[in-house]
Amino acid sequence: MPRRRTPAGGIASDWSAGGDERSEDQRAVRDPAARIRPAREHDAAAIAAIYAPIVRASHVTFETEPPAERELRRRIREAEGRYPWLVHEEEGWVTGYGFATAFRSRPAYRWTAEASIYVDPPCRGRGVGGRLGRSLLEALESAGYRSAIGVVALPNPASEALLTALGFRRVGVLRSAGFKLERWWDVELWQKDLGAGERAV
Repeated sequence: MPRRRTPAGGIASDWSAGGDERSEDQRAVRDPAARIRPAREHDAAAIAAIYAPIVRASHVTFETEPPAERELRRRIREAEGRYPWLVHEEEGWVTGYGFATAFRSRPAYRWTAEASIYVDPPCRGRGVGGRLGRSLLEALESAGYRSAIGVVALPNPASEALLTALGFRRVGVLRSAGFKLERWWDVELWQKDLGAGERAV
């Protein structure tokens, strides 16, 4: 398995899962030791190693400066009990992670969460993003959330393919919503009902 310096708990420096035309069965991780587990603060270094290059070099996330490990530890800690943070781990190495955050801050939005997934580039195309996505949606539904939102800076065919596979639907486009890497980017919103969805009271 390709390795980067992202050991779980080790020291290392919006949807980004990588596309693949093969079926989920063909792409599935074959390592029997692979697992998805809740992220802990000690995973911050591994998460930073995956996320920092994406922040610096792509429009996939609208963060413009990679968050420090201390900041990632804070995000994981503050989400505990409210929003899931998950890591995909193979033989002690973090190969991807996913998390949810508040979609908007006002109280009426409290049953809707924004979901994000990032996969280590050497591990893309092996089903890691799909496994993380399904586990993240299950965790949100179990916690009582009624809607999940995916936010995709366009173009991003890999993220669009993943969201489609997970059952999301396109709901709208915000034109020139973000400025990064010296240009404007459109943003597409995707949504998936969870549990009883809008039928819940």
